[in-house]
Amino acid sequence: MLLIESIFLQSLAIALGACVGSFLNVVIYRVPAGLSILHPPSRCPHCLRSLAPRDNIPIIGWFLIKGKCRYCHTPVSWRYPAIEALTAFLFWSVAAYFGNSLSIPILCFYAAFLSWLLVLALIDIDTMTLPDRLTQSGLVLGLIYQVSLAFMSLTNGGDARFAVSRLLMFGIGGAVLGIWLLDIMRVAGSIFLQKEAMGGGDPKLAAMLGMWLGWQNLLLAILIASAIGTLVGAIALLVQKRGKHQPIPFGPFLALGGAISLFFGQTILSTYLSWFGLA
Repeated sequence: MLLIESIFLQSLAIALGACVGSFLNVVIYRVPAGLSILHPPSRCPHCLRSLAPRDNIPIIGWFLIKGKCRYCHTPVSWRYPAIEALTAFLFWSVAAYFGNSLSIPILCFYAAFLSWLLVLALIDIDTMTLPDRLTQSGLVLGLIYQVSLAFMSLTNGGDARFAVSRLLMFGIGGAVLGIWLLDIMRVAGSIFLQKEAMGGGDPKLAAMLGMWLGWQNLLLAILIASAIGTLVGAIALLVQKRGKHQPIPFGPFLALGGAISLFFGQTILSTYLSWFGLA
C-alpha cells in the first residue's frame, strides 16, 4: 500500500473509531439496564434532555461542555471521551498493523470484533455480567466472518474441502472448545475454592473468541487471560484488607487475551513452535 493511501486509511480509521466509540458508550450504559440502544437518541441520564449535535462530537464534545451537562450542569464522566479515544486507537491499530496485508472487509471485521470485546469488558467491570445478547451476537458475527473467509477462499480458486474444513475446525470447532474449556475451568475452580469461581457468561465469551480466532489462538487467549488474571488477583489480595476480598471479573482478561491473540497470536505461536523445531 502506498504511503499516502496508508495515511488516509489510518486517519479514516481514527475518525470512524471515535464515532463508533460514542455509540459504544450508549451500548455500555443501556444494555445492562435493559434499554434500547437506538431509542431515544443520546440524552443526559439525569435531566433527560436530548443532546445537541455539537455535544455529540466524539472526544471534543466533552471538552466543549467542560465535562458537565449543558442543561442541568451535572458532571459527565471522563470515561465517555476515554472510551471514544480508546476505540479510535483500536481502529487505528487494525489499520496500521493489518492495513498492508488484509482487505478492507477483513479490517472492518477485526474492528467490529475489538468493539465487541471492549463493550463486554467494560460491562463486566461495571456489573460483573456478560450479557447474552452481546456474547451471542458476537458469536454470530464471528460465524459470518468465518463464512466470509471460506467464501473468499473459494472465489480466489481455493479448494472447497479446505474452505469447509477450515470453517468447521477453526470457527465452529474453536467455539465448542471455548465453551467446554471455560466450563471445565469454572467447575474445577468452584470445587477448589468452595465457591463460585467464574460467571456463567465467561464460557460464552470464550465460545465467541473461539469462533473468531480459531482453536489455537483461543488457547493462547485463555493462557494470556489466566496469567494476567492470576497476577492481578495476587496483587488485589495483597492490597485488600483481610476479609474484604472483592470478586474480580474474568471477562476483561479474556477480552485482553483475545485482542493480543488477534494481533500477535500467529507470531507468538510460530516463535513457540520454532523453539521445538516444529515451525
